[in-house]
Amino acid sequence: MKRYSPNKQFVHWLSNGSVSTALALSGFLFIGIGPTSAAAEDATAVARVGETDVKADELRALLVGLDPADRAALARDPALLNRTVRAVLVQRMVLQEALAKQWDRDPAVVARLERQRQATIVESYLDSVATPPVGYPSDAELKAAYDANRAAFIVPRQFRLAQVFVGAPKSPNKDETDKAQTRLDAVVKKLRQPETDFAAIAKAQSEEPESAARGGEIGWLSENRIQPEIRLRVLGQAKDVVSEPIRLDDGWHIVKILDVKEAYTASLVEVREQLAAQMRSERAKMERQNYLARLVQKSPVSVNELAVSTVLEKTGK
Repeated sequence: MKRYSPNKQFVHWLSNGSVSTALALSGFLFIGIGPTSAAAEDATAVARVGETDVKADELRALLVGLDPADRAALARDPALLNRTVRAVLVQRMVLQEALAKQWDRDPAVVARLERQRQATIVESYLDSVATPPVGYPSDAELKAAYDANRAAFIVPRQFRLAQVFVGAPKSPNKDETDKAQTRLDAVVKKLRQPETDFAAIAKAQSEEPESAARGGEIGWLSENRIQPEIRLRVLGQAKDVVSEPIRLDDGWHIVKILDVKEAYTASLVEVREQLAAQMRSERAKMERQNYLARLVQKSPVSVNELAVSTVLEKTGK
């Protein structure tokens, strides 16, 4: 049975949450964060790395440090959580072996760590001197920015969709292809019957377990996040009408529009938090550039390019 994943097959996601989550988790595991408090301590073993158990309180401390969006992604997908933790625990095993062999004392590694330490200090200090003033942006500044950029706050048309999915065989084997076509024909025939119950058919026949359990419902999707082949059908399809089978690489998608939200301009109340964060970020970048400009003006930097090139040539030999 083909498992259909909306975030890979049906929707264009703008970022890869699993990658950022893995990177964030790996960073916490490497520095060995422990329990957040004695009260929250839980010695239940949730995983094992070599001969070492990973306790529930350790994992909880890692998760607390994640971005809320990453935690939400893991909460929605237990398989992603499992894969991510497994990958990071393998990294921990590598770390343990490297430390056992005193790899951290290798001169090249020590030099690299020192460069990273210095870079961290510099970035942290620049963040501190570039922090926007408390209270920025003010209500008036927010209103002015919102009015000047209304076009940026247009929310695209959204569709609440449901589907029945019939998977295509992975190989071009004729028997498998014929079986898939037979399954598809049977589903289409049922859907074309008068007063058919789309949700019941999706629950019984759809080969994508997650949406099938909800009667085929996928949920609300913005127009610009629907895969082009699906979007072409959806845009010209009336509400409650069932589409013809739409062939994608993974199989056939028979789509029904359950509801539509027309495009609109989000209000200042809706975008206030997002806009304020963006304005603070832009202000911080400007403050950083201004600080660096003042620093260079106070202590001008000059470079002997010929001497630098000579050093580079000798380093490469």
